[in-house]
Amino acid sequence: MSSHNHSVDIAVTGMSCASCVSTVENALRKLTDVESASVNLATERAHIELANDIPHQNIVKAVVDAGYGASIILSEQGHAHPHEEDSATGIKILIAAILSFPLITPMLLRLAGIDWNLPVWFQWLLATPVQFYFGAGFYKSAWRAVLNKSGNMDLLVAIGTTAAYALSVYMLLQGHQHLYFEASSVVITLVLLGKWLERRAKHQTTEAIRALQQLRPETARIKREGEELEIPLAQVSLNDVVVVRPWERIPVDAIILEGHSHVDESLMTGESAPVHKKVGDKVIGGSVNSDGLLVIQTIAIGAETALSRIIRLVEDAQAAKPEIQRLVDKVSAVFVPIVIMIALGTFLAWGLYTGNWEQAILNAVAVLVIACPCALGLATPTAIMAGTGVAAQHGILIKDANALELAHSITQVVFDKTGTLTAGKPVLLSAKAINGQDDRMLELAAAIEQNSSHPLAKAVVDQLAMRGKTPSLSTSVKELPGRGLQGQVDSKMIYVGNERWMTELGIDMGTLTDISMEFQNTGKTISCVAVREGAAEPSLLGMLVFGDEIKHSSKQAISGLRLKNIKTLLLTGDNRISAEHVAQELGIDMALAEQTPESKASTIASMRQKDQVIAMVGDGVNDAPALAAADVSFAMSTGTDVAMHTADITLMRSDPSLVVDTIDISRRTYSKIKQNLFWASIYNLIGIPLAALGLLSPVIAGAAMAFSSVSVVTNALMLKRWQPSRHQKKDS
Repeated sequence: MSSHNHSVDIAVTGMSCASCVSTVENALRKLTDVESASVNLATERAHIELANDIPHQNIVKAVVDAGYGASIILSEQGHAHPHEEDSATGIKILIAAILSFPLITPMLLRLAGIDWNLPVWFQWLLATPVQFYFGAGFYKSAWRAVLNKSGNMDLLVAIGTTAAYALSVYMLLQGHQHLYFEASSVVITLVLLGKWLERRAKHQTTEAIRALQQLRPETARIKREGEELEIPLAQVSLNDVVVVRPWERIPVDAIILEGHSHVDESLMTGESAPVHKKVGDKVIGGSVNSDGLLVIQTIAIGAETALSRIIRLVEDAQAAKPEIQRLVDKVSAVFVPIVIMIALGTFLAWGLYTGNWEQAILNAVAVLVIACPCALGLATPTAIMAGTGVAAQHGILIKDANALELAHSITQVVFDKTGTLTAGKPVLLSAKAINGQDDRMLELAAAIEQNSSHPLAKAVVDQLAMRGKTPSLSTSVKELPGRGLQGQVDSKMIYVGNERWMTELGIDMGTLTDISMEFQNTGKTISCVAVREGAAEPSLLGMLVFGDEIKHSSKQAISGLRLKNIKTLLLTGDNRISAEHVAQELGIDMALAEQTPESKASTIASMRQKDQVIAMVGDGVNDAPALAAADVSFAMSTGTDVAMHTADITLMRSDPSLVVDTIDISRRTYSKIKQNLFWASIYNLIGIPLAALGLLSPVIAGAAMAFSSVSVVTNALMLKRWQPSRHQKKDS
C-alpha cells in the first residue's frame, strides 16, 4: 500500500468512462475522514487524502459497494503488464467477431448489389451468445450504474444493443425475414475491440514508470562476517556493506567505501555519459556499475531510496488532475442522462412522425451507441501521463499536473545564480586578511562554515583541507539566509557573509572596498570575515575571493527561452557587480542583486500581480520562499532537500536547459489535451445529431465510438516521440 501523511492509493477495476470516475469519487468522499479523492481513468487508480488514518478495508469496501473492483496498492508494487488478460480478452473478441461476421455479411453484399440473407433462426443463434455472454460485462456495469443512480458508457451500450436485439427477436417471432441482429452483435464486438485497443494504448503511457521499476535488481550481494551472501533485495538493511561487481546494477542508495568506477545513471538523470565515482561518493540504487569493483555502505532502502521517491513522484503527477480535467468531469457527470433523453426523443419523434417504429428504434440505438463519454474522460489524463512520462525519461520530475499544465504559459523565468546558472562548485581563489594572517582567517571562517551546505562554505573547508588543516570547533552557529553565518570560536563571535551584512553590522570596509570592486568587476564573488571580541564592536578581518564557472548549459537555457519569447531575470543574494557580470555574459534581460529570501519572494509576488506567469529556478534553502511564491517552481536535484520539497518540478541534472525542455513538453502536452478535447467534443456534437437524423446505422455508430477512444489515446501517445532540441525555432 502506498501511503504517506494519511494518503492511500488503490487500484480500481471495472471503470469504463468519466461517469464511472465520478461514481467512485463520490463513493469515497462520503467516507468519514476522507478529505479528497481523485480517480484517474487512464491509470485505473484512486488517490485518497485522509484527515485521520482509517482502516484501508473501509476504503476498498466503499469502492466495491459502488460496484467496482478495488485493491490496496503496495508501496513497491509496479504497474503490471496485462499480457494474460489481454490474451484472454483478445480470444473472446476473436470469437465474437467470428459469430458477428456472418450477421453483417448480408449488409455488405447488398452494397455490391447481391440480395442474400442468413436463415433467421441461425441469425438468432449467432447473436445470442454475443449479446449475453460476450456482452455480459456491459450489463454488469450498467446495473452498477443504475444502483448508484448514475450513468456510464456501458449503460448506453447495454440499452442500445438490448433494444436492437429485442426488436430483432420480436420481428423473428412475427415471421419477418429482415432482422437487425447485426446492429447488436457487431456493436458489442466493435466496442469490445475498441476497449481492448484502448487498454493496450493506455498501458504504453505507463512505460516510463515500468522502465524505472525494472531498474531494481531482485537480489544484493552483502558482506557479513567476512563472507559474501546473495540475499533478496527486501532483506538488505541500513548500513549493510554491499559488493557490486562490474556491469551489475547497484541495488541500494549507498556511499562508496572501496574502489572506483564509472556509473551509468542515464535512466534516472537523462545524462548519457557515465559518471566517475570514487571513495566517499554517493551512488544511486538502480544505476549500473561499469568497469570497477565497488564496496558500498547502504544509506537508504525500500521506499526511501532515490529510485522509489522518483517513481512515487511520477505516479503522483500522473494521478493528479489539472484544472481543465475537473471541468471535463463536471460535463461527463451529466453527459449520459442527456444522451438517454436525446435517444428517447429520437425514438418518439421518428415513431410519431413517420410511423416507422423499427427505424425509430434503430436511430435511437445509433444515438446511444455513438455517444462516447469515454473519449472525453481519457482526453486529459492520457496526455498528462505521456507528458510526465517522457519528462521523467529526460531527467525532469514533475510532481504536480497543474504545474505541467501551467508551464505552457510561462512569460518570465527567474534564476538564482550560484549552483543554478553557475557550476555551484566555487573555488576559493584567495584569502586576504588585513593583518596578513591569511591562514588564521581561513581557519576561523572554516570553523563557522564546516557544517553548512552552501557551495561557498564547502569551498572554504576544501581549501583548508588542501592546506593540511582541519577546522576548529565552533558553537552557537547560526545561518542568516541572504546574509551569511555567525558563530563562536574560542569565545570570539565570527561573522562570514556578504558586504551588505557587514554594512548592517556597522563595519567599515576601508581600503578593501576598492580591491573588492576590482574582483567583482571580473565576476568574482566576495565574502567578508569579521570578528567581535567581548563588548567591542565587530571589526573586519579580511575577505575571501571565490570564482565560479558559468555552466555551458546556462547559455543554452537563456538562448532557448529567448527563442520562445520568454523574459529572464537573475535574482541573487550576491553583489550587484557580480550579478550584472553573469547576466551580461548570458544575455539575461535583468538582474537584481543583494536579495534576501524575503525580498526574492516579494519580487516574484509583485511580478505575478502584473498578469505574468512566473517560473523560479533555484537550488538552496534561501530559494525556498521564492520557489513557493512562483506560479511554477524548478529545483536542481543537486540542491537542498528544502528546495526540492518546495518545488513543483525537480531537475535530475544540474542543467538549466531542462527548464526549456519542460516548457516545450508542457506546450506539446497542453496542445494534445486541447486537440483531444476538441475532437472528442466535435465527435459527439456531430455524431449524435447525425445518428438522431437517421444518417448513421448502429453498426457505423459503434465503429465510430470505438475509434474515438482509441484515437484520443493514440494522439496522446505521440508525445512519447518527443526529443529535446537545442536548436528550436522561434515560437509563433
